[in-house]
Amino acid sequence: MAQTRNISLPSYLVTPKQLNDALSKNVHTKISTAPRIIPICASWFLPNDPQKRTGLQVFKEQRIPRARFFDLDAVKDHDSSYPHMLPTAEDFAKAMEQMGIRRDDEVVVYDSKELGIFSAPRVGWTFKVFGHPNVHLLNNFRLWVDQGYPTESGEVGDGESETSKYPVPSVNPDMVVKFGEVKDIAKDYGKEGSDGIQILDARPKGRFAGSDPEPRPGLSSGHIPGSLSMPHSELLDQATGALLPGEELVKVFERKGLDPEKPIISSCGTGVTAAVIDAALREADFGKAEDRRLYDGSWT
Repeated sequence: MAQTRNISLPSYLVTPKQLNDALSKNVHTKISTAPRIIPICASWFLPNDPQKRTGLQVFKEQRIPRARFFDLDAVKDHDSSYPHMLPTAEDFAKAMEQMGIRRDDEVVVYDSKELGIFSAPRVGWTFKVFGHPNVHLLNNFRLWVDQGYPTESGEVGDGESETSKYPVPSVNPDMVVKFGEVKDIAKDYGKEGSDGIQILDARPKGRFAGSDPEPRPGLSSGHIPGSLSMPHSELLDQATGALLPGEELVKVFERKGLDPEKPIISSCGTGVTAAVIDAALREADFGKAEDRRLYDGSWT
């Protein structure tokens, strides 16, 4: 007999209180097959991080109890020369099994407290590309810590290290844009009769303008012809690193001159912070869901 879901979070973006309340009611046992709420730490740092921090390091230093770690540098397409291309469906399923995630688990992805919202939206987007039914984004771990909710540290305990069975999923191609299409859009930019597809770039303005270097050696800065600078930091509360409320995000998009009636592609350096734009568009309900896509691999 199938277990019924009696705990569920109300929206894609959840507050620390909402997550804590849900976790307190969602007791895990080794013999239970009921759906669980699983926090997923998606902490990740750029390769040129001045402090040389890693996601796994900060996960071990402080995390939400029962959390699992999603390694963006490991769960990827290993046959690609680019850093963070989507993994194959088989590799995604294998990663879920190694993390002990089941298909009916409700996952809540979160970032490091050091950076605020940064890489977690990419991991949340990845879960959605592979059709995981219940995915949420915590807004955010810095607030979780500041508001005094429980944390733990050290190596992962036995209860969070078990493996699971996860069926090989199908991929939703409508969420992803590939190189060839973006190249054609760039070539058509400004031409009469072009589709007017809007490309937003989440990198800092200096990299977009070509005045600051890229974090990866040998990669020149600059931007896709016709793209619009939308640094992901402009979508966040500067004090907390949390995503701004929906009504404030709408104002940001309107100030940039975005048209909600035209398709939007989110881009960045490799496809990580592009997902911050994608999450902000979702939270603001800006544009049609089917017209919002992410450029995997992005500027790199």
